[in-house]
Amino acid sequence: MAREGELYRLATIGAPRGLRGEVRLNLHTDNPEGRLAAGTEVATDPDIGTLRIAALTCREEKWFARFEGHPDRTAVEALVGTVLLAEGTEEPDAWYPAELKGLRAQRPSGETIGVVTGLEHYPAQDVLVIKETAGQRTLVPLVKAIVPIVDLEAGRVVIDAPPGLLAADGGPE
Repeated sequence: MAREGELYRLATIGAPRGLRGEVRLNLHTDNPEGRLAAGTEVATDPDIGTLRIAALTCREEKWFARFEGHPDRTAVEALVGTVLLAEGTEEPDAWYPAELKGLRAQRPSGETIGVVTGLEHYPAQDVLVIKETAGQRTLVPLVKAIVPIVDLEAGRVVIDAPPGLLAADGGPE
């Protein structure tokens, strides 16, 4: 559940593309069209002031943006690595890192695997960081096929791990 006034990551600005001020975005939202539409103002980290999105496009499953006041490649080069932030919104099947931290990780049978210690953002998908009961740190892709249940009220996630994913099953340590 989004907390009022708290800012969440929408995207990280990547490399410039071409000469007209367009940059690649590394997304951290499942709704780029809604959250990063033209005219949207976003906060930044590090704080370089508010940026207003002038255009958002998707080509070959990659997202690109232009920002008002940044008309060319030279202007946007200084933005590379900047994280775009906005207040959270209620989205079904969307969770924020603070909500996931501390949840029990369980197998479908109910057996405890460990506890969620964090969430990390990778290009392919987000991953849960699990501290297994024996102390190993395991990264679990946060995809429905592997994590079919996230139950905040019950304080648990269910992990249906493929063979070799968990250290407890003889996977990589």
